[in-house]
Amino acid sequence: MTPPILSAPSKVFGEPLNPGEFPDDMHPPENFAMVCPYIYRSGMPKKRNYPFLKKLKLKSILTLILEEYPQQNQIFLSNNGIRLFQFGVAGNKEPFADIPEDVMCEALVTLMDRRNHPILIHCNKGKHRTGCLVG
Repeated sequence: MTPPILSAPSKVFGEPLNPGEFPDDMHPPENFAMVCPYIYRSGMPKKRNYPFLKKLKLKSILTLILEEYPQQNQIFLSNNGIRLFQFGVAGNKEPFADIPEDVMCEALVTLMDRRNHPILIHCNKGKHRTGCLVG
């Protein structure tokens, strides 16, 4: 199975669409990117991102937030048979802040288990904590 190719649709003759002209299902989460086949990264998914996420046919979401996962997202996961893995890491932009090695190692084991693919990794913005795990 090859991962879905997601690109912005175009008007006649390949002219690009303006952001307000994208169909409802073409709104990826903030900072969305493919890391490698079947592994994606982003910021916290919002309701408007759900149709886009459905196209990925995710089996799992791995979140790095400490807070309780939003109920709206929990319902989306439940309705779509997506498993949630939560590895709470405190958000911190300080260059010398300690990242909990044991938590990151456990998250990596989950991430590398192909039974969980396709998988989306995210934190709130999809930058620091997500970048640390992806790196």
